[in-house]
Amino acid sequence: MLENKSDTSIYQGFEQGPIRPPSEAGSLLIRVTRNCPWNRCRFCPVYKGSRFSLRPVDHVLADIDSVHACLTALQADASGGPVTRDMVTRAGKDLSGPELDALHATLNWMAHGMESVFLQDANSLIMKPDDLISVLRHIRDRFPWISRITSYARSHTIKGIPDAKLREMAETGLNRIHVGMESGCDEVLERIRKGVTRGVHIMAGQKVKAAGMSLSEYVMPGLGGRDLSEAHAMDTADALNQINPDYIRLRTLALPAHTELYQDWQEGRFEKCSGEEVAREMLGFIMALEGISSTLTSDHVLNLFESVNGRFPEDKPQMIAEIQSFLDLPEKDRMLYQAGRRMGVYRGMADFRDLQRRGRVEEACRRYGIRPDNLEEVLDDLMRRFI
Repeated sequence: MLENKSDTSIYQGFEQGPIRPPSEAGSLLIRVTRNCPWNRCRFCPVYKGSRFSLRPVDHVLADIDSVHACLTALQADASGGPVTRDMVTRAGKDLSGPELDALHATLNWMAHGMESVFLQDANSLIMKPDDLISVLRHIRDRFPWISRITSYARSHTIKGIPDAKLREMAETGLNRIHVGMESGCDEVLERIRKGVTRGVHIMAGQKVKAAGMSLSEYVMPGLGGRDLSEAHAMDTADALNQINPDYIRLRTLALPAHTELYQDWQEGRFEKCSGEEVAREMLGFIMALEGISSTLTSDHVLNLFESVNGRFPEDKPQMIAEIQSFLDLPEKDRMLYQAGRRMGVYRGMADFRDLQRRGRVEEACRRYGIRPDNLEEVLDDLMRRFI
């Protein structure tokens, strides 16, 4: 793995990386690095076998210019009206490869209102601060109307950036950072080879907030396994209480077959939590969040409850009640809810109370032989399909 190694190859045209947060689905994706400079997390399937590199700044600026050129051409053709299919066909008539990719990125951005830009890939802040600031300035020069520029970043990287440079990034337009905390428990962080400690997570989160940026921290229910479930929940809540991020985003653990943690599970070195155990862990985690004004979001298909959302402290009771209402169900109903959630029938407990939806899930369970004794095996298979 070559960390912080710049790619000096000839510009090959507009690029986009493989991932972005769900909340950035409508953002313009601008790739400033390729892959992940750490790439050792034992639960993560992304970027494995891929070399990390920094894209040269002039390549990134050229990508921004390509989108600007596509946007300018489409808007000129539209003359203030809506962009039509014929206009898109004309714009793409002589384009291919990266030029066509730039047009598609532009069209997706236009369809979502052109409000935000997301910097790819896994850790854009590993760029030299002045290089990143140059990119931010160019984005603002080309698209002065945007409301948000966002990036993933590792806590370890944030720790090493001078506070003054973080503030300058914020002033230049970088106003939201997504950090994969995963856990605030040192034992869990060591087990998954996260390459960071609880203390560094806390320090980095506080630095981002002090710089004036919005902060999203990602937490992974179930990551501690059965033996560290309680420590994972309590230590993570305590770390977040010290940071007070703007957003806490839940991403329940799933184990793709080509990860090291999956191998640990298969060979008995990691005991995975059941769905009900994850629900109890989440309940304890939310109950332990105190003195914060964060918004908790459960905006991912892997989560058992998409309906557990809200702002602290005012929405905390209803989030607790949602999970508790599931745990209070009889065993058969807990099975039906979990199966229906993984089939995409339920988003939360309100859906479970819908008799028509319940009938669909009961019929599916009968048809496919889903029972309490084989539920976890079935759910594991369904969850892997979502990764």
